[in-house]
Amino acid sequence: MPVTEPRNCLNCKRLFAPDYRHRHDQFYCAKPACKKARQAASLQRWREHPENRGFWRGRWNIERVQEWRAAHPEYWKRVKKKQGAGRGVALQNAMKPVQASDYKLDNSNGVGDCVTKRVLGDLKAQDPVLIGLIAQLTGDTLQNAIHQTTTRLYEKGQAVMGQRHEISQ
Repeated sequence: MPVTEPRNCLNCKRLFAPDYRHRHDQFYCAKPACKKARQAASLQRWREHPENRGFWRGRWNIERVQEWRAAHPEYWKRVKKKQGAGRGVALQNAMKPVQASDYKLDNSNGVGDCVTKRVLGDLKAQDPVLIGLIAQLTGDTLQNAIHQTTTRLYEKGQAVMGQRHEISQ
């Protein structure tokens, strides 16, 4: 690779080594602010040419834009068809409406805590983000503590929404 002589950037005035393929016409370094300054200077030079002064003005431009808009109606309302990773995916599952019959006492773990299996499900079936959040907030990673916290949060949510069904412990 040929060695290029360093030069001062026209924007920030610091030394930089231009790319050897563009050593004759590279006058700005690669910093974002200098790239913007280069683009602004390029646009200014383009506008100074007499044939470009009224480029976006005049009847021809109005007709061009009208033709394009007629060919592309409501282009701004279209949804992108290419769904990338994570796009269009709900962050949470929709909860089914809760019925009073959905509540069951679960004393099988020997602790005696009231966990609604049909509503809250098994701990392993829960969203790891929810479990991680509860563990982070409580500082406890034991299953029984997470079950109790989940039940308490669920009851609190029902009380806020005015759907409170009593579950006693």
